[in-house]
Amino acid sequence: MPLISTKGSYGLAAICELSKHEGDSVMQIKDIAANANIPQNYLEQLLGKLRRAGIVESIRGAKGGYKLARDPKEVKVLDILIALEDDLKIVDAKINHPLLNMFFEESRESIKDIFDISIMELSSYQNKFLNYTI
Repeated sequence: MPLISTKGSYGLAAICELSKHEGDSVMQIKDIAANANIPQNYLEQLLGKLRRAGIVESIRGAKGGYKLARDPKEVKVLDILIALEDDLKIVDAKINHPLLNMFFEESRESIKDIFDISIMELSSYQNKFLNYTI
């Protein structure tokens, strides 16, 4: 099983789309789905989990949609992944080997450190992408 499933990948993509909208403007789910290339039905489930985790807000009505519940500088990639994946696991269960259990736990904490960046910090990857040549 991969460390991050499609739930995590799609959720991150959706949050990246939402982070592009300033202030109180909302995005309709169909636009998020189209921009991030996510099936709309699946996105509804993911946004529900992210709403319960306090990462996004939903606004009802004809002009409703979704927006970030906090400033993009405060939304961590780690928070999104844990909200959607429940936890970041290296292995599915503890094994009967103390040395490996210590190693896997330390690895898990290192991975959490890697993902402990804000959505705004992901914009540095956009600059790398735009400057990438084949």
